[in-house]
Amino acid sequence: MTRLSRRAFLASATAASAAGLLCTPAIAQSSDIVVGTWGGTFGDLLKANVDEAILEPAGWSILQEVSGPVPRRTKLITERMQRRGSMDAALLADFDMHAAAKVGALEELGEETVPGYGNILPFLRKSHSVPLIYSAHAIVYRKDLIPTPPASVAELWNPAYKGRIGLSDFLYTSNMAYAAIANGGTLSDFEGAETGVQAWRELDAKLLPSTEAVGQALASGDIWLTVISAARGYSWRKGGIDLGWVIPEEGAFPAVYEAAVPKNARNAEGGMAYMSALLDPAAQAAFAAKMGYLPTVSNGSIPPELEAEIGFTEAERNRLWQPDLDFIMENQAAMLDAWNRILKG
Repeated sequence: MTRLSRRAFLASATAASAAGLLCTPAIAQSSDIVVGTWGGTFGDLLKANVDEAILEPAGWSILQEVSGPVPRRTKLITERMQRRGSMDAALLADFDMHAAAKVGALEELGEETVPGYGNILPFLRKSHSVPLIYSAHAIVYRKDLIPTPPASVAELWNPAYKGRIGLSDFLYTSNMAYAAIANGGTLSDFEGAETGVQAWRELDAKLLPSTEAVGQALASGDIWLTVISAARGYSWRKGGIDLGWVIPEEGAFPAVYEAAVPKNARNAEGGMAYMSALLDPAAQAAFAAKMGYLPTVSNGSIPPELEAEIGFTEAERNRLWQPDLDFIMENQAAMLDAWNRILKG
């Protein structure tokens, strides 16, 4: 346990009150919170705007356990039968979190346990997780190299872009959803997805290992277009790359990232405090300003000029797909196998 002086305790209490959090570690409760998350830019953003800005002043110590989403989801699910798991908070895409919830690996969340839960936007509210950021996996492209915006998903297979199409390896689910829609499938069967992935291989699409690698390839001109969150397109454009993004006429895969507390967390209290910190309006504003993700809470406001850059029109919102999360959960292992077999075999 972390012992605080009276002055430090009062400072912590003030910080917690300002953030709307009751998150000072309780007696006999460890102050360490182990958070399973992505690294890179996102991990740095969490550290600066959640860990250091909100939780550490209140007496918590945050330990980031960085990994890819597949091993993190696997760990969350396989550890559920153990008395104690290795994470107190886990961050994953909504479809990965759905799979963990289905097998009973996650704590129930609500206003009683997570201050700020009541501010979650209704269409993002779930009982097993909190939404930390959302956007859409759009077509992001180099405007100087592709002057006409790619209005259709078919442009992702345009022979004119042979060798210039980039695919994020860990976004295989979103990529295969695009491949399914482009080849006559639906979000509940992914029929035609393998045909689309095979066509990408024949077009010499570049398979990139991380989000940062996608950004670097766009910056160098090694790739001209990709499927990735519109938020990332915004942040890279801020960094000086001439990028645009579109929600194609056929629609786009939503990008919703969530956080949850494992049922067997060693520090469930700390996990709940982390949930609240992610919903804090200041943290949400930082996600928007620095990475282009939209606030997930009703009390999270961003400047109108930023909203105009990163938000979606009503027509674009109406075109966002509604993934069949049960289908993805039941077939994700087969999808990953097909993805690896075709593109890496």
